[in-house]
Amino acid sequence: MSEREIEAKGYAHPEVLVSTQWVAEHLDDTQNIRIVESDEDVLLYEVGHIPNAVKIDWVEELNDPLVRDYISAERFAELMSEKGISPETTVVFYGDKNNWWATYALWVFQLFGHERVKVMDGGRQKWEAEGRPMTKEVPSFARTRYPVPERDDSRIRAFKGEVERALERVGRGISLIDVRSPGEYRGELLHMPDYPQEGALRGGHIPGAANVPWARAVREDGTFKSAEELKEIYEGEAGLSAEDEEVIAYCRIGERSSHTWFVLKYLLGYENVKNYDGSWTEWGNAVRAPIER
Repeated sequence: MSEREIEAKGYAHPEVLVSTQWVAEHLDDTQNIRIVESDEDVLLYEVGHIPNAVKIDWVEELNDPLVRDYISAERFAELMSEKGISPETTVVFYGDKNNWWATYALWVFQLFGHERVKVMDGGRQKWEAEGRPMTKEVPSFARTRYPVPERDDSRIRAFKGEVERALERVGRGISLIDVRSPGEYRGELLHMPDYPQEGALRGGHIPGAANVPWARAVREDGTFKSAEELKEIYEGEAGLSAEDEEVIAYCRIGERSSHTWFVLKYLLGYENVKNYDGSWTEWGNAVRAPIER
């Protein structure tokens, strides 16, 4: 797939996606571009990765080790400096499982105001399927001096209190979208199918939330569906509207919903969409939180 093919899919912001061919052509542009692999399987990078790609471990590097929150602004600046990333660096994310955790890492970068971000359409799956080069060599880049940013949680992150207030206006300017599996949505499962059923005392969904499993946004080859196909799913089936004042997406811990956040914000151009990363492990464990099944 080329950049022309990405453009043809009719996205609101096609510039946030790059093709595997584009990445192949920019492997050595390490002064301006940093390729970042972020996977659900945190050991996958060591098996082999795109040449000159660095690893971002979502468990060890993006999350605070004690408090359920993301790392501090100081730690983010240190992480960027270690990876050879400056505020001017364009960061291209890719990963396993339809770029699931790649979009999660991109979302966290956005919390810290790093706007020069892109996703490699098709992710690791497409790169490997095309027989492109992989390496086990870990690159080393000159350390940068990344300034400590001001983290802004208000633009793209929703907290439980905000979701509670939104319940009064669901369907009247505010939409909630549950991106988990149908079984989780119905309260039959507390985690994804084929995973340990843990993390919440109660199953079900937030009242008024529409259910669109996150992976419906991608094709079999891991690339995103066209804007027309996405609108048919999110607007035609789930009833979302770009005219909504706000859309809040959630899942179990906020990682699957970051993928849907990316789709709605960048591919469909929704102006005000947030990721509720507390998601079901917070809501399903909260005393007296309303639940539907």
